[in-house]
Amino acid sequence: MNYEGNLRKMRTELSSPVRYTLHFHETPLLINELIGHQIKLKFEGRINCINCGRLTKKSFSQGFCYPCFIKSPQNSECIIHPERCRAHLGEGRDPEWEEQHHLQPHIVYLAQTDAIKVGVTRSTQVPTRWIDQGAWKAASIASVPYRYLAGAIEVALKANFTDKTNWRNMLKNETNSELKLTSFQQTVQDVIPEEFKEYYTPDTPITEIEYPVLEYPKKVKSVLLSKQPTIEGRLTGIRGQYWILGDGRVFNVRNHAGYYIQLSVA
Repeated sequence: MNYEGNLRKMRTELSSPVRYTLHFHETPLLINELIGHQIKLKFEGRINCINCGRLTKKSFSQGFCYPCFIKSPQNSECIIHPERCRAHLGEGRDPEWEEQHHLQPHIVYLAQTDAIKVGVTRSTQVPTRWIDQGAWKAASIASVPYRYLAGAIEVALKANFTDKTNWRNMLKNETNSELKLTSFQQTVQDVIPEEFKEYYTPDTPITEIEYPVLEYPKKVKSVLLSKQPTIEGRLTGIRGQYWILGDGRVFNVRNHAGYYIQLSVA
């Protein structure tokens, strides 16, 4: 089987296990069905911006050409730092885009990957955001009307929670089994500042996520098409936006958004 086209972030569906699909020219390919097969990715240097479509020699911020990286609202600083969002003030790189995406209900959540981290996402992105991060458990801890408030709560909780995932540990399925998400939910109730307590959502059910992985590697090494234009191996699993190859190499699909590739499956 052979496929070709520009890579995009895999689409996901919460099931047991998660269903992953790629779309080449709007043709869906269920990646779960490739697990256990030999795959080969070939890249000949073509990258198209996922925003405007123009050819670019280098990809920025997971698929953008440099002008879109600088100007697009999808790359504004509040994407990484939601506490700097100004959509509620009618401001931003593109106020109309901000209104549609950031002046919308958001949640603050706890997710268990290798550790338990705090994060922010738009309400409509649940559970997609959790799956993309490779979390195996997650729960909302606050619900707010717009992005800035979610960011402000996240910042207030960073003294008690990390906001980072160790992707290597996540892909090795290394986590402290003694960590209990319910205990950390209780911690939030104790430490959330008074000004944000009206948004706190106690006793939110925990979502558990199962990934299609045959075998987790003991060591991981990330591979890049920009350095190795042909990548091949046996696909042994998918977690987050990573393909796990049988020898411990991992390929981040989202980081290669816009890359035009040929995919062959044996």
